[in-house]
Amino acid sequence: MNKNITILCCLLLSASSLAAQDTLRAGRFDAGKMWTFEYAPQKYFTETYGFDANAQWFERARLAALRIPGCSASFVSANGLIVTNHHCARSHILNVSRPGERLDETGFYAATQADERPVPNFTADQLIAIHDVSAEVFAATERATTDEARAAARSAVVGRIEARYRTQHARDGTGVLVQVVPLYAGGRYSAYVFRRYTDVRLVAAPELALGYFGGDADNFTYPRYALDFTFLRVYGPDGKPLATPNHFRWSKDGVQQNQVVFVIGNPGPTTRMNSVAQLEFIRDVQLPATLRVQQSRWDVIHAVYTANPDAPNAAVLRNQMFSLSNRLKAGYGRLAALHDSVVLGKRSGAERQLIDSINARPALRTKYGALFEQLRNVQQQKRRFADTYAATLMFGDPTITPLVLRRALLARALIQAQQASAPTDSIAALRRRLAALGNSPPSLERRLLEAQLSQWGNWLTMRDTLLLCCSALADSARAVAAVEARQLTLDDPALRAIEAYQTQVASFQPEWQRLMAQESELNAQLGRARFEIYGTSIPPDATSSPRITDGVVLPYEYNGTMAPVYTTFFGMYDRNRSFGQNSEWALPARWLKPADGLELGTPLNFISTADTYGGNSGSPAVTKDLELVGLNFDRNINGLSRDYVYLPEKGRNIMVDVRAVAEALRSVYSAQRVLNEILGQ
Repeated sequence: MNKNITILCCLLLSASSLAAQDTLRAGRFDAGKMWTFEYAPQKYFTETYGFDANAQWFERARLAALRIPGCSASFVSANGLIVTNHHCARSHILNVSRPGERLDETGFYAATQADERPVPNFTADQLIAIHDVSAEVFAATERATTDEARAAARSAVVGRIEARYRTQHARDGTGVLVQVVPLYAGGRYSAYVFRRYTDVRLVAAPELALGYFGGDADNFTYPRYALDFTFLRVYGPDGKPLATPNHFRWSKDGVQQNQVVFVIGNPGPTTRMNSVAQLEFIRDVQLPATLRVQQSRWDVIHAVYTANPDAPNAAVLRNQMFSLSNRLKAGYGRLAALHDSVVLGKRSGAERQLIDSINARPALRTKYGALFEQLRNVQQQKRRFADTYAATLMFGDPTITPLVLRRALLARALIQAQQASAPTDSIAALRRRLAALGNSPPSLERRLLEAQLSQWGNWLTMRDTLLLCCSALADSARAVAAVEARQLTLDDPALRAIEAYQTQVASFQPEWQRLMAQESELNAQLGRARFEIYGTSIPPDATSSPRITDGVVLPYEYNGTMAPVYTTFFGMYDRNRSFGQNSEWALPARWLKPADGLELGTPLNFISTADTYGGNSGSPAVTKDLELVGLNFDRNINGLSRDYVYLPEKGRNIMVDVRAVAEALRSVYSAQRVLNEILGQ
């Protein structure tokens, strides 16, 4: 793992540092192309791509797209059928598995509608309305005189706005979610109204070996050969498939080189609007500390998994490894980008342009002239807390926090609630959460605890063996029994550890929170300055809310050769034969021999210059006629700098070609019911 990451960083640094110096000038699209629907680039799309990108076109695109937990999706039939990536549904596929089933190994297909399986705790959000509420938010915050007061005023007015639009858009039978989203770091505010669907059922999914073909080795690389798709269906309040007139037509012809595609989804937060000083803090403090924590926990989970890959919880551990591997590879790529003179050079150039524009207007200079110096000062103050910040990172994250300490957090809250005579329902909720925490393999728990105590450094002198042998919270049943019998006290070793941790946190938290609040307010002022100068010609940073981005299907140079615009099933079989069945390019049994009639030359994955990011997984890639041609599932290594700047020369997003999905449904999975539905037959 570490060797691969070192190679990745070196490749990124060496490749980018060879760029000519004139690339350091800020370009028109350095801030990217993650356009919002309220500021839709109608004129730009129309003039650039030669079609009428009117308001109706953007509305149809918006209503056919969906946001699902951590990912994106889209409607692809009139009967509520949606498609997304396999990796977006991976954990949910495991959750609907029945005793004795291994759907991660066998895949799943509902031969009839009655066979479609309800997916618990799954939501699909459709953006049905957008309201500009900037003036209302600004009016509430401008009366405040301190950062804390402004934050409180903003929170209060946002609550009122969300409640108002929930009432206005309420409809019997389906839920409404309203989110006030800050754009341009608080330079503008929009109230997004989502129709939230909660009855979602699994329809079809390939085997994990196909959805994650190539594993971590192929992650953030291209050429690729992954069949990363899953079908689900949304049901209405009447228990029948939802009628969805707004959906994307499934393309039979796919996409060709030099053709434009539009990718619609929900990219996660980017930092393209941050100052250079903020990026330097991320480079020097935030990212290295985060990567150290993630790497240590990946090492733990990997060691436990490889020691017993057939254990009952092996699939869960494998998913946790996949998730951490993805975060690690992306994180190391972002860190390499921040050490790249081209990336920081372009950001410095853009910052100088903005400063010059501010200083050229007396009114703006008075309001915003000191912003960048103030932001730099905040970063210098934050660096004083670097060690403490690193020690507290990701504590409580369920993937990496030992269960004994997660139970201790809940138990401490429960004891305090009982002492304060909290409402009965609040105490009962804490009891349920504590009881819901099961046990993990002893070797995993011990190793995670060792890693956690090592991260805390000199804060605690307690040994992990003491926590695991002597705490009532080391075992699920013992913890529940101790709580029920009121025998748990703050003298429990795990609770003493939490007390020591929280005492240390309390010593720096007030000042840290003050700095973060100050930084947030400065970011908001910077966003307003940027909006006053550039308007909507520059899209805002991503915010995990719906965006549309344009790109062109183009090859690129890499490793002294050319990356083709698409790969085929031929390439998938070549990778399997080259690396063998004991590799990350292993094939499921039904794929080992090509099925009769399988067209091996069918395009499998393809690339474009579309500006995508984490959260765009599952995003529909459509043509100007709103035909679905692909499902976004990754970026190449050159695209890992997109957190900070958009560089389309070699950066590419990677998509599953819908022609491969249809061919697999037809020739391998015999999923004629779904195939007929997506093709309108």
